[in-house]
Amino acid sequence: MKKALTETDYNFPGQKSVYHGKVRDVYSVDDLLVMVATDRISAFDVILPEGIPYKGQMLNQIAAKFLDATADICPNWKLATPDPMVTVGVRCEGFPVEMIVRGYLCGSAWRAYKSGVREICGVKLPEGMRENQRFPEPIITPTTKAEIGEHDQDISKEEILAKGLATPEEYALLEKYTLALFKRGSEIAAKRGLILVDTKYEFGKYNGEIYLMDEIHTPDSSRYFYLEGYEERFKNGEPQKQLSKEFVREWLMDNGFQGKAGQTVPEMTPAIVEGISNRYIELYEHITGESFEKTDTDNLSVRIEKNVTDYLNNRK
Repeated sequence: MKKALTETDYNFPGQKSVYHGKVRDVYSVDDLLVMVATDRISAFDVILPEGIPYKGQMLNQIAAKFLDATADICPNWKLATPDPMVTVGVRCEGFPVEMIVRGYLCGSAWRAYKSGVREICGVKLPEGMRENQRFPEPIITPTTKAEIGEHDQDISKEEILAKGLATPEEYALLEKYTLALFKRGSEIAAKRGLILVDTKYEFGKYNGEIYLMDEIHTPDSSRYFYLEGYEERFKNGEPQKQLSKEFVREWLMDNGFQGKAGQTVPEMTPAIVEGISNRYIELYEHITGESFEKTDTDNLSVRIEKNVTDYLNNRK
């Protein structure tokens, strides 16, 4: 079984602090952020007990490719990827909200809609919609950014402005960037035979300018359907063939876990772990159009420390 990187504890030259997120470990080094994409996996805002080999490498490389492919739309934080699992970039002052954009009614939005909800984050939804139906236009349904162990909370544009989480001018630009990035991501996905169903973006400010932060268009932050067969499956009321982390959530729900108090994560056997890893590789190859090249997993932590330290020292 290949090894997974689930914890990091580095002390890079010039390091000031470290933040361990659900999936990424973020090191503040001088005026930079060193973001390590670990092999941890989370669902329902819970970090699952087993890491997924190659997941961090895949997430980091997909995000880096999409940051480069959208830099003409919106400035972003990325400076370099000194290791397959690491991105180094500028430190931004993040907005305390995540911009969720949805092109189709599915996932948590569908579950809410099915229960009778007809408004999400201040956005009114039409009657008579079906699961996986395309919205007339993409909708933005922001959430607050939760700490580990807490759930993200839906929040409307009006609440964001009322709480001073962004100025009207800032929020207008966040919306503009969100829709433009989603459009670009959808166009790239279509060329690969995929539909970008929904995704999230995080933004911050650097030198007074709004920058795109964190990951973009990865299976952890996005949902993809296969384009071929979508219409037929939708017409017949059949589940869509998809590439996203939703299959992990569905496996957990089928085994009685939704992150609620008193529930226990089902056993993640080696076969389950390998299956999840293979699904991530499948998405990587579909969305990038490139074969995934597995790196050596024997000394991940040592390799990362060397590559990042070399980058930092050469930058001085």
